[in-house]
Amino acid sequence: MAHSPGRSDPSERGGGDAGSEPVHRALGLTDDEAERIVGILGRSPNHLELAMYAVMWSEHCSYKSSKIHLRRLPSEGPGVLVGPGEGAGVIDAGDGIAVAIRIESHNHPSAIEPYQGAATGVGGIIRDVFTMGARPIALMDPLRFGPLEDPATRWIFEGVVSGISGYGNSVGVPTVGGETIFDDSYADNPLVNVFCLGVMPTERLVLGRASGEGNLAVLVGSSTGRDGIGGVSVLASAGFGDAEQEQEKRPSVQVGDPFEEKRLIEACLELLDLGLVVGVQDLGGAGITCATSETASKGGVGMDVDVRSVPLRQPGMEPFEIMTSESQERMLAIVRPEDLERVIEVCGRWEVRASVIGRVTGSGRLRVLDGWDGEVLADLPAASLEEEAPRYDRPRARPAQQDVLAAGDAASLPAPEECGTDLLDLLVDPAWVYRQYDHQLFLNTVVPPGGDAAVLRLKAPGLPRSRRALALSSDGNARWCALDPRAGTAMVVAESALNVACAGARPVALVNCLNFGNPEHPEVMWQLSESVDGMAEACVALGIPVVGGNVSLYNETRGRDIDPTPVVATLGLIDVLERPPPGVGLVAGARLLLLGTRDSTLAGSLWAQRRHGFRGGRLPALDLAAHRALLHLVAELVSEGELAGVHDVSDGGLGVALAEMAMRSGVGFHVAGLAGHGELFSEAPSRVVICVPPAGVDAVTARAESAGVAVEELGGCGGDRMVVEGLMDVAVADAVRAARGMIPRALAGSETSAAGSN
Repeated sequence: MAHSPGRSDPSERGGGDAGSEPVHRALGLTDDEAERIVGILGRSPNHLELAMYAVMWSEHCSYKSSKIHLRRLPSEGPGVLVGPGEGAGVIDAGDGIAVAIRIESHNHPSAIEPYQGAATGVGGIIRDVFTMGARPIALMDPLRFGPLEDPATRWIFEGVVSGISGYGNSVGVPTVGGETIFDDSYADNPLVNVFCLGVMPTERLVLGRASGEGNLAVLVGSSTGRDGIGGVSVLASAGFGDAEQEQEKRPSVQVGDPFEEKRLIEACLELLDLGLVVGVQDLGGAGITCATSETASKGGVGMDVDVRSVPLRQPGMEPFEIMTSESQERMLAIVRPEDLERVIEVCGRWEVRASVIGRVTGSGRLRVLDGWDGEVLADLPAASLEEEAPRYDRPRARPAQQDVLAAGDAASLPAPEECGTDLLDLLVDPAWVYRQYDHQLFLNTVVPPGGDAAVLRLKAPGLPRSRRALALSSDGNARWCALDPRAGTAMVVAESALNVACAGARPVALVNCLNFGNPEHPEVMWQLSESVDGMAEACVALGIPVVGGNVSLYNETRGRDIDPTPVVATLGLIDVLERPPPGVGLVAGARLLLLGTRDSTLAGSLWAQRRHGFRGGRLPALDLAAHRALLHLVAELVSEGELAGVHDVSDGGLGVALAEMAMRSGVGFHVAGLAGHGELFSEAPSRVVICVPPAGVDAVTARAESAGVAVEELGGCGGDRMVVEGLMDVAVADAVRAARGMIPRALAGSETSAAGSN
């Protein structure tokens, strides 16, 4: 039963006491924005209305600093059923099956309360996907932290990983991939990005729209509490200051319940299968305010909401608290009155609460009522909360340091006396992270975490039978993007597409999570704009539509912005899965070939930064036409079973790629002909190491030459040592020991930091 809401003191509505900060500023609205609200309403807003505008016009909800730039991204293409603007992007995978994908950030909440911040990030992204009608079947977690030698970082890191595993494992959605990066840039400001994929019969696709005057808005799921009030405006629209300020923000972090989420998933999917709902919307950022206004606005209708009908878990909650709470595991379903009884019955069987809290009207207005026949507490145009949110073309300025960085010359760095020591310092096996996760739920996982891309069978309860499969990869590289945001972001897109090609898939769509610093800094907005242009150029050239994404700004601590960190998650489609892809490995007696050209450019490389603290130079060139040809070639060779092993060259260059293949298989290699350490550690794009049976070398070489892809033989596989003539000779066992021990040693207090993919 709902508790009666408390009432606001009229003296607090629309302003503050003399000499105190005005209410609108305390809520995060600027003076100009407050005046804009007055213009929309034709009067001064009250406290509740201000709170509703504040959360909906926050950076997190409105994208007011980035929307004008995001429009430059390509979002249409063959197979795109739903693009940006809905809960998730949706792709037609064929055979009557649709795939929903979404990526989000929970950076600030995870810095304040690591376990719950990460856990509720998982819960929220799962709801975004199943509101489209899709059953969530996979998660990925691109993560970034400060150096692990810092005790605070270790606390955040362990809390985040525990939160993801605790929620994902309990709710029953496997975590199949991601990244784990440690770098000074993220000290005190971790990046916790979470990706979710779901599948559904195409006909079950549903959008978050309200329609039908007289239809009911039914709140399904958990009761509403004070956890998460103002979460998006408090946590995602400002940077961090001192420790005392961070402590004050703790109440804004939501609390998750994965078991409630599991019941909610099953109840909602059954309601959709039975055709009992007109539209569904997740209650994420901005809570009831967001769900009611967005469904009404998209449907071109209005809605009346009764705050007395909202089930509360704490007594005496104010109307503004009820309307802006971000309590988890809640959905808003639009239901025809004649279907209400069946909706309540289905929810009851799944032990999920269902309460009528609103009614669809033809007024176009969102009204908040104190009882159905009670006082009108708020009355505003529903569309104004989203469509009339401010859009800022913030000043942009190329940072002065860009010229300084570009003038640097990584070739001038001293060559290592013996490259083996340097190589060992670059290796990290993220198995400690992904072993915390269950990646075999549903028994769909063909390729688990640790490779270039995860591979999943395209199956789930209720789906048509299919021989197709999906490949997933998440990627980001702030080293590249700090040097050149445009070129660096294009390289990130290219790398992610190549990762799914290494699994035998053709890339068909991607979603992005754009993690940047304070948008009020012109240098940050220049980075964001350049990054968007680089992503657009790469996606157009490679034919990959951007079907959704997220922008996380104000990632700064004590005035220091993080390095620009665009993260992309790419979906690849395997038309017929006849065999598992060969994966990252070597086979004794096979030959090693390099697809692509050798390169010695060390700008932006892990070697230059890790071993010398050097971050300058100009990135190696990316030829997108040549890269597209490489994607097609690699995907075909893998799907046709021509290769015994395959791995893209990225972080750590050719040396790390070869070492990772050796460590995964326990088989060594002998390579000759590299000119120096530059060719060993360069991260130049569009290169893949392939392991080919001797009898297949000529055929593969001919295929590459026919496709216009450079190819050369590097050496052979066998033994228990990793040998590059004239540069290094390292035992495979020593490499395994160095890589696998990195994170456990660091958590025990050892001084170290590194980067890797999980």
